[in-house]
Amino acid sequence: MTPEAVAHVSPPLPGRAVIRQHWADAVFLHWRVDPAEVAPWLPQGTRPDTTPDGASWVGLIPFRLERSAFPPLPPVPWLGTFLETNVRLYAVDERGRRSVVFRSLDAQHLLPVLAARIGLGLPYRWARMRGERLGPVLRYASERIEGATRPRTRIAVRRSAERVEGDPVADFLTARWAMHVARSGGTRYWRNEHEPWPLFRGELLELRDELLADAGFPGLADRAPDSVLVSPGVSTRFSAPVP
Repeated sequence: MTPEAVAHVSPPLPGRAVIRQHWADAVFLHWRVDPAEVAPWLPQGTRPDTTPDGASWVGLIPFRLERSAFPPLPPVPWLGTFLETNVRLYAVDERGRRSVVFRSLDAQHLLPVLAARIGLGLPYRWARMRGERLGPVLRYASERIEGATRPRTRIAVRRSAERVEGDPVADFLTARWAMHVARSGGTRYWRNEHEPWPLFRGELLELRDELLADAGFPGLADRAPDSVLVSPGVSTRFSAPVP
């Protein structure tokens, strides 16, 4: 089936919100890759999503997750705010629904990591993390604590004053209103909604990364990303998943 159009504005949720979060100080680093490199890592019933040039993309995205809440309950104190760095891919399913697929999500607090891994089926990993914003510069550092490998990453990006609007590649990479998650031998589809990302061009100052290789993309971090974007953040809501 033909993929749904890339929509800059989120369609409404199909049901009530079950999770609320705020994503702040996000850095989007992306690399073009052959879709054949992405296909083996996607859940059942999905295939690589591609831009008109035929490329699929791999993203490395650090940010600060804030004010996690499970309506109608208020935000979770302390544990509901933490740093996260994810490696994500882009997929489309048999009904043409576009999504993100997470290869890994490294996060700062153990309890949310365990809850998301066990309860939601997401590949969260516990990591030591640091993040700071100094004027227009965002810096993130991470070292995974658990697992046989302990991949690390260091990222520094300077946000420019150039606002990104009407860029089809930026929309393809950030205007994503769902995720596909492999779960119990099948695939679940989660919808989310938020205001359009306020995006700015970024200048990469530092990148020393092992997360991409650990996620199945060796050598990718050895070349400069094809897209560097920065956003001050958005507030988002998720509805319950469906098979």
